Amino acid sequence: MSGSRTPWHRTRFLLPGAAAVCATAMFASGCSSDSGSAARSAPATVAPAADTSSSGSNDLQTSYENTVKNVLPSVVQITTNSDLGSGVVYDDKGDIVTNAHVVGTAKSFQVNLATGGKALAATLVATYPAEDLAVIRLSSPPSGLHPASFADSSKVAVGQIVLAMGNPLGLSSSVTEGIVSATGRTVSEGATGGGTGATIPDMVQTSASINPGNSGGALVNLANQVIGIPTLAATDPQLGSGSAPGIGFAIPSSTVTRIAGQIIKDGKVVDSGRAALGITVRGVVDNGLQPAGAAIVSVTKGGAAEKAGLKTGDVITKLGSTPITTAQTLTEALASYKPGDKVQVGYEQDGAAKTVEVTLGSL
Repeated sequence: MSGSRTPWHRTRFLLPGAAAVCATAMFASGCSSDSGSAARSAPATVAPAADTSSSGSNDLQTSYENTVKNVLPSVVQITTNSDLGSGVVYDDKGDIVTNAHVVGTAKSFQVNLATGGKALAATLVATYPAEDLAVIRLSSPPSGLHPASFADSSKVAVGQIVLAMGNPLGLSSSVTEGIVSATGRTVSEGATGGGTGATIPDMVQTSASINPGNSGGALVNLANQVIGIPTLAATDPQLGSGSAPGIGFAIPSSTVTRIAGQIIKDGKVVDSGRAALGITVRGVVDNGLQPAGAAIVSVTKGGAAEKAGLKTGDVITKLGSTPITTAQTLTEALASYKPGDKVQVGYEQDGAAKTVEVTLGSL
């Protein structure tokens, strides 16, 4: 993505403030008047009031209650020495997935289950800041853990009703509701205030509010499946540091299971599924002090850029059809590609404009 962008903030604690569900009131219109005096003089009849406890309303309420009953036991509260957030029980061995920014630099944690009982000790398995995900593990997993079921996020649909579960502002086991507002968003979080600075593709946008304490919790469909891990909220520049109501983002469940599965199996991410050039860059400006590209600071030996002939000092100005003006726009542009994709890279080398085809590597 390039050009002007809505600023985002990540929250250390997180998720949903209630997003209002719009109820549609149906009004019976008056009968059309027939010609003739009898019709005109007939007394008006009043239709009986609608039964607000209709089977449809009851069915929806029952679905809400069943989803809460089935999924909330999978959502935990995670506490470090300086922070508080949420997590989701991943398996019955005590693995819990959460946001990397929730765990921060901590190696040990206290975990409170939604089902109650004393706090349980947990330790870090690994973090993956590039996707803002982490896995921690209970030191002595109790019997009866309730692992969550994760959906195929490619099937998530705009307009789908979702429930957000977590610990906003330390209010444990809170549940709120909203809808899926959009899918496929590429969003960048800040690197200050504890954020990872990650650019995350394919995020699920939701009308459920993102509040401190819900980061790492669960965004859930009415089929009792986690469709995403709430992570970010939009900010409105006119509100200063305040969040823009009803614009929140969750890491899609398919990304969560792909990353968490590798961390649990190998102790690290071995296949990110994210494209990379194999370089580190810094932003540069032109003579008018305007952003003018991403200058290569170093090149990974054997990486995609080196194989294509890119060198330290080259300034990348275009990736595919996307103009590159800063290091951030390069990261955002790469987020839309996969390892192995071939892409044209425009760059300047010793003052001359050049183009080269690069086969992208893995992040």
